[in-house]
Amino acid sequence: MDIALAPETLARWQFGITTVYHFLFVPLTISLASLVAGLQTAWVRTGKEKYLRAVKFWGRLFLINIAMGVVTGILQEFQFGMNWSDYSRFVGDIFGAPLAFEALIAFFFESTFIGLWIFGWDKLPQKIHLACIWMVALGTMLSAYFILAANSWMQHPVGYRINEERGRAELTDFLHVLTQNTAIAQFFHTITAAFLTGGAFMVGIAAYHLMRRRHITVMRTSLRLGLITVVIAGALVAFTGDRLGKIMYEQQPMKMAAAEALWETEAPAPFSIFAVGDVDKGHNVVEFQIPGVLSFLAHDNFSDAVPGINDTNETLKQKFDEHFGLGDYRPNIPVAYWGFRWMIGFGMASFGLGILGLWLTRKKLWLSERLRTGEDEVPRLALLKDRELGPRTGNWYWRLALLTLLFPLIAISWGWIFTEMGRQPWLVYGVLPTASGVSPGVSQGEVLTSMIVYSLLYAALAVIEVKLILKYVKAGPPELTDDDLNPPTRIGGDADRPMAFSY
Repeated sequence: MDIALAPETLARWQFGITTVYHFLFVPLTISLASLVAGLQTAWVRTGKEKYLRAVKFWGRLFLINIAMGVVTGILQEFQFGMNWSDYSRFVGDIFGAPLAFEALIAFFFESTFIGLWIFGWDKLPQKIHLACIWMVALGTMLSAYFILAANSWMQHPVGYRINEERGRAELTDFLHVLTQNTAIAQFFHTITAAFLTGGAFMVGIAAYHLMRRRHITVMRTSLRLGLITVVIAGALVAFTGDRLGKIMYEQQPMKMAAAEALWETEAPAPFSIFAVGDVDKGHNVVEFQIPGVLSFLAHDNFSDAVPGINDTNETLKQKFDEHFGLGDYRPNIPVAYWGFRWMIGFGMASFGLGILGLWLTRKKLWLSERLRTGEDEVPRLALLKDRELGPRTGNWYWRLALLTLLFPLIAISWGWIFTEMGRQPWLVYGVLPTASGVSPGVSQGEVLTSMIVYSLLYAALAVIEVKLILKYVKAGPPELTDDDLNPPTRIGGDADRPMAFSY
């Protein structure tokens, strides 16, 4: 049998495709929940209509996104039983605990408050209704934490023992699983990356409308909020990524060496921006490298040695071969090397465009008194020229901002690919090889069939998602009604008032 079509390989491809697809919705769900809650808080405190219109607009996009995230996330659970039954049997006692908490939060806590928020506009007082969306935002973060704690256990297993008689891992310290340094570092890195994604999403869509001189008041507010979010989150992504990298070096030194395609131990170890040649064979010709940076990423100084792939592989052979006999502990080097760079490159590109946007829109130079005090929709001929929208802005920046909408999504996708591929050949690092976790009774044809069906289903969902997003993005913020501007002051609202479905 061609190894490329082995059930293990197909199962990995299927889980990789569905996971990356699902994760496109996760950071937007996390960040948009908090950003919408922040905008609604501003409306409750100030009573300004622009904030309420922004809540209605971004709230619709948030709900579309979270609905798609739930649908695609459910399929993830099925695959543990379909293609990874040996893995589920071996670690189910541990892995199932945080997954159960995540399911309880997602399907009970979040869904309850989302329902109250959607249907409570004309039934709940302002502050109670506002509390509902903040509970949703809290729920998304708690849900993310439990999932990341489960994944972190795969990266660095703790709080367990091996029951040799039953041939499985058993949980001994759930609190240790939840609070280990890998879980905490990965959570903060993922959350800050989520806000980078949500901020860029907001900047891109606001730029789309501003480029067309539409909904200027609402989109001006959204653009500034998005830019501030991108800059703060981008800085925190770099900081938390540095902390996570040092933990990664301590726990998975092969992943750090593979991220640099560092075949031989070096002191100090450089960081290459890109390489030309065969990084998989150690014959790469580095075009540009920064001396000592890899040493800093690993050790917090610019001089210490970083073990290379060859030395690390020999060390791992001595440690694990007697029990597992894998013989080779190297991941896919090109995927690790380039995935690490795509993650950093696209993430920092969004951060840079955020800084540029804040500079170009400083002191509100991009908006005239006329637009601030006049109607929201102004005919093109009545607008000031581009130079009066900002001293150095014009359509070129709006196009760049629209493009950067996709950059964080690309960055986080490659980040997860690097995280999971860099751990190979382990399913649970140092405990369970990937080949030992697949379902023994599932054939090549069955895995291939399910992968094709899932891929077609996800393609159909992608068409639906894009059409819905484009429809509501183009429509822009809705006009407000008297009911919107006069919410109830007591629970239940006005009995004679027809129920208002906001979305």
